[in-house]
Amino acid sequence: MNKDYKIVIPSYLRHKELEKKTLQTLKNNNIDPKKIHIFVANQEERDIYFNYLEGDLYGQIIIGVKGIRNQRIFISKYFEEGEYIVSCDDDIEQFYQLDFIDDKKKLKEINNIEDEIIRNFKLCVNNNKYLWGVQAHKNAFWMKNEAVCGLYFCVGVFHGYINRHDDNLYPDELSETKEDYEQTILFCIKDRGVLRRNDLCFKTVYNAPGGLGQDRFERNKIAQEYLTNKYPQYCYATFRKNKNIKTGEPEIKLKVFRKKKS
Repeated sequence: MNKDYKIVIPSYLRHKELEKKTLQTLKNNNIDPKKIHIFVANQEERDIYFNYLEGDLYGQIIIGVKGIRNQRIFISKYFEEGEYIVSCDDDIEQFYQLDFIDDKKKLKEINNIEDEIIRNFKLCVNNNKYLWGVQAHKNAFWMKNEAVCGLYFCVGVFHGYINRHDDNLYPDELSETKEDYEQTILFCIKDRGVLRRNDLCFKTVYNAPGGLGQDRFERNKIAQEYLTNKYPQYCYATFRKNKNIKTGEPEIKLKVFRKKKS
């Protein structure tokens, strides 16, 4: 891969988590800080992040917009078409790769994620795909030593894409809390699939304070209804068990199809 890549981190109200987690994780992986672009919601947030973060941990802090869906669109339009973009949430603690020890699946820590980033973009180019993702959960049991193309969920926490300024690739505001599901579907529709590494994952805490916030039930329900009504051939509704909610948490599942194994 001859092209360089950019790492973007959309963050809101989480400067301490960002420094302790994702920035430290990227540092431990020897990522060039100049590649790292932090996107915040407004000038006040930029001042907080700038005054708190060590300057040698990142390249730039850029004022974007509020809301993860709006911020992702802003980021895409901020960079030129054709650029290689890697998006990281602000609370990634470690990257892992599937390994086998005595024929048993294990997870090993990755200390040079750049090698995998470069490989992922190469696989995208070779397979005419523009979006790549990894496994959404840190569980070796569900992982496989493969890269696959088709309709596979590319979780927003850690993913990459070859940038295009195309309104048809930007999620609707109704999918705010599930925007990564709609992004996956939109790229799949345009490119006849996305690429996912089923041997890579990360450590994070989902639904942590800050960011999208914790009061998500109603917004998740809105996103679920919007996605299942608009894309019935690509996804369906499920409900995750939650002892505090009788009906369960509104979730989405993709109707996975495999186009090609890389």
